[in-house]
Amino acid sequence: MKKLKVFAAPYLVWMIVFIAVPLLMVAYFAFTDDNGAFTVEHIANVGQYANIFIRSIWLALIATVICLIIAYPVAFMLSRMKKHHQGTMLMIVMLPMWMNFLLRTYAWMTLLGNNGLINYLFSLIGLGPFKLINTEGAVVLGMVYNYLPFMILPLYSVMVKIDKSVLEAASDLGCNSASTLFRVVIPLSVPGIMSGITMVFVPAISTFIISRMLGGGSNLLIGDLIEMQFLGNSYNPHLGAGISLVLMVIILLIMTIMNQFDPDDQVLI
Repeated sequence: MKKLKVFAAPYLVWMIVFIAVPLLMVAYFAFTDDNGAFTVEHIANVGQYANIFIRSIWLALIATVICLIIAYPVAFMLSRMKKHHQGTMLMIVMLPMWMNFLLRTYAWMTLLGNNGLINYLFSLIGLGPFKLINTEGAVVLGMVYNYLPFMILPLYSVMVKIDKSVLEAASDLGCNSASTLFRVVIPLSVPGIMSGITMVFVPAISTFIISRMLGGGSNLLIGDLIEMQFLGNSYNPHLGAGISLVLMVIILLIMTIMNQFDPDDQVLI
C-alpha cells in the first residue's frame, strides 16, 4: 500500500500544480476586481456574450454529430478487420495527428480559399467560385478534420472487444443486420460513444485557432473571446476568467447529462 502511495505521489503533485492551482487562479480572477476585492460583476457581464456561447455550442454540437456519423462505421469496420490490417489502418487514422495542428489548419485555408484547389476544380466544370473560407461551414469542417481521430479511437477500443460470437448469436436468434446494429452493437458501444463525444465536443467548443484561421474572425467563438481578454488589446483577465469559469460550468453540466446514459440499462436482445 505504501509503495502505491509513493508511485501515486508524482501524479498528485502534477494534479495540484497543473490542475488545482490554475482552477483556483481562474476562480480568484473571476470573482475579484483590479484591487482584489470580491465582485460578481465579471460573471454578470458574461451574459452579454450569450450569442457567442450559443454559436460555439451549436457549431461544436454539429461537428461532434458529424464526427460520430463518420467515425462509427469506420470504427466498426476497423474492429472487424484482421489484426495485422487493424494496425495499418489505425496508423493511417492517427497519421494526421502526427503533424502540427496549425499546419493542418493552414492546409485547409489553402484548399478552401477563393483561388484554392477546391474552387479550381469547380471552375473546371464551369461552377464557382464559391465562398468556402471565412464561413461557419469552414469552421465546422476544420473541427471535424482535426478531431475525427478522437472519435474513432474510443469507438474502436470498445468495438474491438465485442466478440464475433455475440453478433452470430444475435443472427441465430432472428436479428437482421439492422436489429443487430441497434439492439446489440450500439448498446455495447455506448461507453465508446460517450468517450468520443466528450473528446470531440470539449476541444471543439473551446477552440480558437480553427475559428480564427477558417472563420476569418467573423465567426467569433468562446475560445476567441477568452483569448482576446488575456492577449488582445482589450486586456481584461478578470472578464476572461469569468468567461472561462462559465464555460467550465457549461461543459460540466453537459458531461453530467451525458453520464446519465448508463449502458447497463440497455436491453441487448
